[in-house]
Formats: sequence, C-alpha cells, structure tokens
Amino acid sequence: MDNKDIPSWILSLESDDLEFIKKFVLNSGSLKQLAKDYEVSYPTVRIRLDRLIQKIQINEEHNKGELISFIKNLAVEERISLEDAKLIIEKYKEEKEVK
Repeated sequence: MDNKDIPSWILSLESDDLEFIKKFVLNSGSLKQLAKDYEVSYPTVRIRLDRLIQKIQINEEHNKGELISFIKNLAVEERISLEDAKLIIEKYKEEKEVK
C-alpha cells in the first residue's frame, strides 16, 4: 500500500490513538479487555473510544472547513468546552453568511 492510499483520517491520528485501535482490533472489540490491558475502568475506555470516534468524524467532515474542524478538535481534546466550541462555530457561520 502506498502512502497516498492511506486514508487521511488515519494520518491525522496520534500514535497512541493508533495503538488503541490496534489493541481494540486484537481484542475483538472488547472494551472490557481493553480496560484490563490499560488498567483503567470500562467507562474510561468508553470515553477514549468516543473521543477517537469524534476525531475520525471531524476529519471526515474536513470539507466543511478547516477552522470548524480545528475548533471541534479543541473541544474533543477538552482544550475548550463544547459550549464554547458551539458558540465560536455559530459566530463564524453567521459572519460567513454576512459576507
């Protein structure tokens, strides 16, 4: 497989995300087993999986604009609150419509 054949969503992930996906697949999708492997609770693994899903979805929505994707990533990484992200995106869309 050439690098150009690798989906962009895979390239956008960090190495620890890729390792999580690998363990997820090797454990046949068992979140219980992942929790044991990472020595964390099931809800912690579920949250991590949900964040990974969000990262992939954000990358897939990339055609909506780089700024919106960037803001969503900040929210997923909990660098800004989800409420703040929504407000910023709303304001951005409003200003874009005015122009």
